[in-house]
Order: sequence, then structure tokens, then C-alpha cells
Amino acid sequence: MPLSEHEQRMLEQMERALYAEDPKFATALEGSGLRTYTRRRVYQAVAGFLVGIALLMAGMVAKQVWLSVVGFLVMLGCAVLAVTGWRKAPKPGEQPSGGGQQPRHQGRQRRSMMDRIEQRWQRRRDEQGGR
Repeated sequence: MPLSEHEQRMLEQMERALYAEDPKFATALEGSGLRTYTRRRVYQAVAGFLVGIALLMAGMVAKQVWLSVVGFLVMLGCAVLAVTGWRKAPKPGEQPSGGGQQPRHQGRQRRSMMDRIEQRWQRRRDEQGGR
């Protein structure tokens, strides 16, 4: 369900306040661990694909069919890993999909954390408005 315009503005204000208050922490939160993991996995798959090509060529040069077959299988497996990893990688600014995969207690913790952030935000806003 998309956020309302008011909620989006509140979220943007909270992000700006977080960047102003603790830029190092905000930058650490910005990078998605899943996105980094999938990107690394794709790079590893590409490197493995190149190793597979080298094995395939070495098998052809040495006239060892089994080595060429192993090289082809390595290439095939790495190509599958690269494609699946690339599709699963969330776009920048996008929430990672996997709603059913998270344990329930994490949702509660995240909600309570958001509640605490919201309460702090309201408290600061009230303090600044009262001056």
C-alpha cells in the first residue's frame, strides 16, 4: 500500500533529521545488505563463467573432453547464478521483497523502533514549536 502524501513528507523530514543528527549512521543504513550481497554474487558468477571458459578452452587444447564438459557445466551454473542473482537484487531505494520470509518478531521490533523514532520526532517538533 503506497504512503499518503503526508506520510511521505513526514518520512522525508525524518530522513533529513537523521542525516543532520548522525550522518555516519544514516549512510550506514542507506546501503542495503541484500543488494550488496546479490551484487557480489553476480560478480562471483561472472568470474566463475570466465574460469569455465578457460577450462573449456584448456580441454579443447589438451584434447580432454571431460575437462571441456566440466568447463561448460561451470559456465552454465555460473550463468544461472548470475541471472537469478541479478533478478533478485532490489533496485536502489526499493524495499527488498520477501515479506513471507521474515520471522514475525522482526516485524514487531521494526514497528516498535519506528514508533520510538516517531515519538522522538514528535517530542522534538513540540519542543521547537514551543519556543
